[in-house]
Amino acid sequence: MIGSGGNLEDLGRTHPEWKPWLTVIDAVVRETESAKWDSFVPDPATTQNNKVPMLAGAAITLESDYVGGWIQRLIRVAAQSGAPRMTTIKRMMTAHIDESALFRASLCYDTEQIVRVATGLNVENDPLQAIAALIATPFLHACNRHLSTAQAPGWTEGYCPICGGWPAFAEMRGIDRSRYSRCGRCAAEWPVHCLCCPYCGTTDHNELISLRPESATSTQMIDACKRCLGYIKTFTTLQPTPPARIILEDLATVEFDVAAFEQGYQRPHGTGYMIDVQIVEQERSSAKLFSWRR
Repeated sequence: MIGSGGNLEDLGRTHPEWKPWLTVIDAVVRETESAKWDSFVPDPATTQNNKVPMLAGAAITLESDYVGGWIQRLIRVAAQSGAPRMTTIKRMMTAHIDESALFRASLCYDTEQIVRVATGLNVENDPLQAIAALIATPFLHACNRHLSTAQAPGWTEGYCPICGGWPAFAEMRGIDRSRYSRCGRCAAEWPVHCLCCPYCGTTDHNELISLRPESATSTQMIDACKRCLGYIKTFTTLQPTPPARIILEDLATVEFDVAAFEQGYQRPHGTGYMIDVQIVEQERSSAKLFSWRR
């Protein structure tokens, strides 16, 4: 892990080949600090279901100008990052984009919708998928700030109780080694059982193993499941990782992901629960579709 003193600059020095992508991550991390997103967070349901994430089925009211401006900035940063795979993204800077549909596709992790957008704009699908996955991150972090105290009691699912995302990693905290999963999308945390696969739910200790890469310290390991071949990075820590650092810690420990992959394990694609939200746009003077400015 990059530790309490680590930052994007440290990652850039350690992995200079990442610098184009880190400029995109930097823009996302900075935007998560904007209090504007807090005003878009929906009220939690009166009663919570201990299997359904809080954002599932929510009606979310957005200021189209603000959301559109954020998408425009993110696309511009990606297009100008210097990453070879981002070349075709530049075409989006002068295209007509339905920003509400793009935001919803990001929030719901609707990869099929992103494919349709990429095809319609004649841009490469994989780079757009990578960018689109980050569009809703600032909103999701705002949801974590406001909804974390309203989590359903007794949540035992492997996916996030707020947005349905899979964990980026797990934390073993304090002297008693209480285990918490940390969402890779909204940075939420929730307590989990130590001997339980977050993906298939098995508690059979014969199916659960721990791996320790050569680069790992005594506080770092990979917990893997022989039944579903999923894995999760697990770190021992005294304090929870600040929400804005979740994405950085996940990047900083990519060698764990490589080690798990080499042993035949992988993270599940998509999310653990497909939330279906309704986007309600506040009125604005301009048309719904707009042209990007250079």
